[in-house]
Amino acid sequence: MESTKIKDVSIEPLNIELEEPFTIAIGTKYTIENVILTIILENGIEGYGEAAPLEPINGENQATVLAVLNSCKDFLIGKNASNYRSISKQVKNIFWPQITALCAIEMALLDAFTKTLKIPLYQFFGGMENEIETDYTIDIVSSDEAKQNATILAKKGYRILKIKVGKNPKEDIDRILAIKDGAPDCQITLDANQGFAPYEALRFLENLAENNIRPILFEQPVVKHDLPGMKFVKDNTSIPVAADETVFTSADAINVIRSGCADVINIKTMKSGIIGALDIAAIARSANIGLMIGCMLESVLSKSASVHIAAGLGGFSFIDLDPHSYPEKDPFTGGPQFNDPIYTLSDDNSGIGVFKK
Repeated sequence: MESTKIKDVSIEPLNIELEEPFTIAIGTKYTIENVILTIILENGIEGYGEAAPLEPINGENQATVLAVLNSCKDFLIGKNASNYRSISKQVKNIFWPQITALCAIEMALLDAFTKTLKIPLYQFFGGMENEIETDYTIDIVSSDEAKQNATILAKKGYRILKIKVGKNPKEDIDRILAIKDGAPDCQITLDANQGFAPYEALRFLENLAENNIRPILFEQPVVKHDLPGMKFVKDNTSIPVAADETVFTSADAINVIRSGCADVINIKTMKSGIIGALDIAAIARSANIGLMIGCMLESVLSKSASVHIAAGLGGFSFIDLDPHSYPEKDPFTGGPQFNDPIYTLSDDNSGIGVFKK
């Protein structure tokens, strides 16, 4: 095999202004403030990784990620990309709270290594599927805007709409009703981002039922550490409950299973890293817990990596990888082919399949 030793590393901030604010129960973002890591191997191949920190979720921001990655630069040079698991373990042992920085390193290593192997990343992960279908998220906006967005999305072919809730129950109900009016044939999932107390979550579902609305999933209804509260919700509704912010690590996944508080675990690389995501998926499968994959505010690079994970492993019941970034502002091109709402992977490109503009 060609030499897969790392010859050089570059680190740069990625700032993309959002055309519209992205609002969820725990806050509003106006810009994507990420970090791009590039590793260059002795064989000339470049591997790309992205960190997408979001302080309310993972406690990181662009400045902390830049500091960690710059601290790791000398450590990475001279290492062999084929030893990606060993490298990841060593970085995690030191910088364990900085999971998005770790994710950028793992992503770049795997991108470069699978490019050297001349196979796409999804094949490296098992190649279970080459197509996946995503939902589309409607965040906390006015009812009129939500209805308009839902109508457009339904016409584009989206069959599942994910609705952010948990900030104001009455406004949430009005927004959901408007979305159902605009896209009556679409199924809906709810994401509260920890916005409810347990009894409030159940009352919210009762109010929806009174309006003949039944979601197919209720994601993170309560505060992430309140496993008994989440179990209370799960035990008192037949709607599947998903754990999102509750699960960052393999140990978190085991705690969810032991407590019986969720039917589904939402995996995000920016919570767990890529290797952690693979471990969590294996744990969930072994316990017959459903799988979901989601994302933060990410460029086409990181989102494409998640598409590869979902397609490579297969068996994800819920896909939440909608393209909220703007291609003209993105520093990368390529990635899986996307025709709303389907991602299609091909074997024509190796690694993650994205290229710097």
